[in-house]
Amino acid sequence: MSIFDIFSKRGKEPSNEIFKYNDLPMVFRNQVIHIWNDSLGEYNSYYNEDRSSNRTWVFIHDALCREYGIFQLSDKGYHKDSKCKYFLQNEKSIERCLDIIELSFRVIDRAVREEKHRWRDMGITQNPDSAIEELNKRFQEHGLGYQYIEGIIVRVDSEFIHKEAVEPAVHLLISEGFEGASEEFFKAHEHFRKGNDKEAVTEALKAFESVMKTIFIKNKWELPPKQTAAPLILGLFQKEIIPSNLQTQLTSLKTTLEGLATIRNKNTGHGQGEKSVKIPRHLVAYALHLCATNIVFLIESYKLNK
Repeated sequence: MSIFDIFSKRGKEPSNEIFKYNDLPMVFRNQVIHIWNDSLGEYNSYYNEDRSSNRTWVFIHDALCREYGIFQLSDKGYHKDSKCKYFLQNEKSIERCLDIIELSFRVIDRAVREEKHRWRDMGITQNPDSAIEELNKRFQEHGLGYQYIEGIIVRVDSEFIHKEAVEPAVHLLISEGFEGASEEFFKAHEHFRKGNDKEAVTEALKAFESVMKTIFIKNKWELPPKQTAAPLILGLFQKEIIPSNLQTQLTSLKTTLEGLATIRNKNTGHGQGEKSVKIPRHLVAYALHLCATNIVFLIESYKLNK
């Protein structure tokens, strides 16, 4: 589905914010509903809930109701699709709006994709790849700091870092079989999106350490007795995952890689005493970006040494 550069968009004053996180404009919400209509299909009241397009709407609605401990997303609308749409249009919680967007696009990305032979019967006119691409462009168009990647919505704090580090890290984790680290990396971004900063840094470190442990396991090397960041990093230097002729020039790399562990140890890894420890938001973002950069570097280095 094409996105048109219309006059009213060009006439807007540029915003001083790089990304917004605490507002989902009604225009954006309605655009998501347009994508839903084209990529999930309309609910057809002439069929029962077992019909493919009806079934996907029922799943999205009922799954969220179960998670929230309620019985319907909205008291408006008769069928499950209209209740989902009313919910997105009227829900005040940004997190809950992102919940339904994330779940619905996961359904589009996975369940709908597998039923290509039934798209015509389901009334689907926009394929999953196009739907996901449009969603991400709509986020960008409205200056919203989120993107849908591989089944989850992640928070974007720097478009350059996101493109050059976060997206490649996600792709490498999945394509190269680092499932455990992938799950932890996604958890880190989920915690960050929800404001759980300590948990975000902790999961980022876990993902980083899991990548290194997986490299040892894939190469059938003996793991260090203590499987934390510092000995794992040292072990990878010793195994020359980083070529020996580059080690002199990259003496600062070990310190940089260990920086992720240092953030956690000084801020979240131990008891916080009388006062609650609050990690500055920019430091949490730095930890996630550093994690992504490290993952890309290590997996690319591992690939060269396979």
